Amino acid sequence: MAIVAAFAVPHPPLIIPAVGRGQERGIQATIDAYMEVGRRVAACAPDTLVISSPHSIMYRDYVHISPGAHARGSFARFGAPEAAYQCDYDREFVDGLCDAAEDAGLPAGTKGEQDPALDHATMIPLHFVWRAWPEGRPRPKVVRMGISGLSPAVHYRLGQCVQRVADALDRRVVYIASGDLSHKLTPDGPYGFAPEGPQFDERMQDIFLTGNFLELLAMDASLAERAAECGLRSFQIMAGALDRTAVSAELLSYEGPFGVGYGVAAFTPMSAVGADQERDFLEQYEDFHANRMADHKAREDLLVRLARLSIESYVRDGRRIDPHDPNDVAPLGGPLPAKLYKTRAGCFVSLKEDGELRGCIGTILPTRASLAEEICANAISAATRDPRFSAVQPSELSELVYDVDVLTTPEPIESMDELDVRRYGVIVSTCDGRRGLLLPDLDGVDSVEDQVGIAARKGGIDLDHDDWSLERFKVARHT
Repeated sequence: MAIVAAFAVPHPPLIIPAVGRGQERGIQATIDAYMEVGRRVAACAPDTLVISSPHSIMYRDYVHISPGAHARGSFARFGAPEAAYQCDYDREFVDGLCDAAEDAGLPAGTKGEQDPALDHATMIPLHFVWRAWPEGRPRPKVVRMGISGLSPAVHYRLGQCVQRVADALDRRVVYIASGDLSHKLTPDGPYGFAPEGPQFDERMQDIFLTGNFLELLAMDASLAERAAECGLRSFQIMAGALDRTAVSAELLSYEGPFGVGYGVAAFTPMSAVGADQERDFLEQYEDFHANRMADHKAREDLLVRLARLSIESYVRDGRRIDPHDPNDVAPLGGPLPAKLYKTRAGCFVSLKEDGELRGCIGTILPTRASLAEEICANAISAATRDPRFSAVQPSELSELVYDVDVLTTPEPIESMDELDVRRYGVIVSTCDGRRGLLLPDLDGVDSVEDQVGIAARKGGIDLDHDDWSLERFKVARHT
């Protein structure tokens, strides 16, 4: 056996009547589609439900799989403790999945559990499945896993492991990928509006209609971040569970009346596992990704290439390049322009991997004799000294995407009215020396209030109780 059906579903808490208290009628199309999902799952009579949830335990570099024999949870944090759910875990499947992940070199397993309670993104699909489940028939056991900040390929490969374990254990498995779409569809929604929100949801609807899972893997990370989605990686695991399998794809419903996109989709296998080589989306994605990275590197400007050279020399060889030495900068095509030696300015070097921040360190004002030296020093610091991350390893170098921001001299301002999140960075300071900075035009930072709040938290500043002041600056961003 293997995956007998797969579904992509949302998880709005108000869809539970005890939480919604009538508001759920505003998403009746989603409720109707969810009830259809419940009926279809019951008709499949699976032995095991595998559920991926963005609201289970999440680590940047590890996918957590829930351990134990059973779990329960409730909607108490949403004001409805009486809405409680429980399930038994398929421990044999979990053990097999952990072993398969280890064999595949994937960072996934049962370590690091923080809270064993079921999360709402798991309980909502269980609500509809249990509601449709025939009375007296033993319920299927559950495998629950989270998502991570790792690459689309890692999530897809974990789905392949689900597929292999289902086959090895001869389980009838239904895969449920829990995940909302964009949270930024309307100005009056709880998360506001971003133009990328409707764009993301349109692309997801097309994927749900066509079953083109390559588009799930190749989704632009910046678009997804600005859209404030939460389900993409969950859907990527599902895609891997259907690897090289022909599917019938159906978009059962889509709506977003509360400013958040809710899509319900069904994917029914139409061939044996591995029978459709045209749906080997991992190989297609790896080719696409390699070409995209090569194209990106070919378009990097000189400052970014200098930062890359500095990091790669240090991480691989432990050597700091001297930007004044023609031999050290020879890989860049010869001596640097005189402007980089004559200019002094603060700069920040930012690193991303798989669309996720991997390091960011910089200087507000110049600390070195030249901008070239400032870039080289801050690049190494971003790769090795950002306290939020472990040091970059040689195996990661080819996957890093760089930004180099050169700062203007900060100027004091009187109020937040003088800020613009796309145009200005901000510095929040106190007279006792605490200071927090945030660069402009960052994915996911859409309001001045968010920008100032994040900068203040970085500096350990309480905006409600501390005396604080603001400065703003512009950047020349090099990519």
